Amino acid sequence: MKSLDVVTFGETMVLFQPDAQLPLEYVHKFQKQIGGAESNMAIGLQRLGHRVGWFSKLGSDPFGRYVLQTIRGEGVDTSACLFTDEAPTSVFFKEMRSSDAVNVFYYRKNGSASLLKPEDLDEAYISQAKILHLTGITPALSNSCLETVFAAINIAKQHGLKIVFDPNIRMKLWGKEKAKAVLQEIASYADVILPGLDEGKFIIGKTTPEEIASAFIQRGNQTVIIKLGSKGAFYQTAYESGYVEGFKVNHVVDPVGAGDGFAAGIISGILRNESLQETVRKGNAIGAMVVGVNGDMEGLPRMEEVESFMNQTSEKRDVIR
Repeated sequence: MKSLDVVTFGETMVLFQPDAQLPLEYVHKFQKQIGGAESNMAIGLQRLGHRVGWFSKLGSDPFGRYVLQTIRGEGVDTSACLFTDEAPTSVFFKEMRSSDAVNVFYYRKNGSASLLKPEDLDEAYISQAKILHLTGITPALSNSCLETVFAAINIAKQHGLKIVFDPNIRMKLWGKEKAKAVLQEIASYADVILPGLDEGKFIIGKTTPEEIASAFIQRGNQTVIIKLGSKGAFYQTAYESGYVEGFKVNHVVDPVGAGDGFAAGIISGILRNESLQETVRKGNAIGAMVVGVNGDMEGLPRMEEVESFMNQTSEKRDVIR
C-alpha cells in the first residue's frame, strides 16, 4: 500500500443516538452510528485529503464488523485492525435533553479494545507514516493499552515520526492521580500537544493559556495549541505565540466530536506546511462546523467545504467592518 501521512489507534464504539430530546429512559428509537476520538480524527483528516491509517482490536461480532466497514468506507486504511473472540465491541448511548445538555453513557468496560497489547503493534505499519496521533483515552482503557501506547511512542521515536497528542481526558475511566502522571509522561514525548484549557490546568497545574503553554514548551513540546471553546484557541512555540479567534456558531446541534475535528484541522495544516496561525484557524473552523450536525463524525467537512466556510466568514467580517 502507499505510505500514510498519519497513523492513529484506539477504541471506536457503536453509538446509539436517540431520535428525540428526552431523558434516556423515555427514548424508544435509536439511530446506529459510530463514535471514537481517534477514528473521528482519522475520518476528518481523510476527508481533508490526507492518507490515514486507523487500527484497533474489535469484537468478532456484528458491531465490530459494522465499525470496520464504516471507517473503511470513509477511505481510512484499516488493514492493521484485529478481531478477538475474547470480548465484545463496546457501545454507548447519548442522551440529548437539549443541545446544551448532552449526556453520554458508556458500556465499554472490558471491551475488545481494552485487550490491545504491545505485541499487536505492527512496527512496519506505524513506521511508514509521518505522524503518530494519540489521545489520552486509549491508555485509560487498561494496563495493556497503556503499555501499547508507550510501545507505539517508542516505535515513532525510533523512526522519526512526529507525535501529536490530544489529552482528551476521560476521568470516568481512571483515577485522578494515575491520569495526571500518565498524561504528563505521554505529553513529555509529544511534539505537538492539543489540550483544552481545563485539561492543561489538570496536567500542568497552571491557570492561563500562556502559563500552561510555556510550561509545556519548557518540558520539551515544540508546539502547544490550547482549545478555548467558542473563544478559539491559543498557540505557542519557542518562537511565536498568539490567539486565534473562534467562529460564531448560531445553533449548536451536537457538541461531541468538535475537538476531534479541530485535531484533524491542525494535523492537516502541519502536513501542508501552513503557518501556525492559519493552521489553528482551520482547526477552529472545523470545530465550529462539526457542532452543527448530529453524530460524532457525520459533520466532519471536506477541504472545499472548510475553505468555503472560512471565506464566507471572512467576507461577513469585512462587511461588518
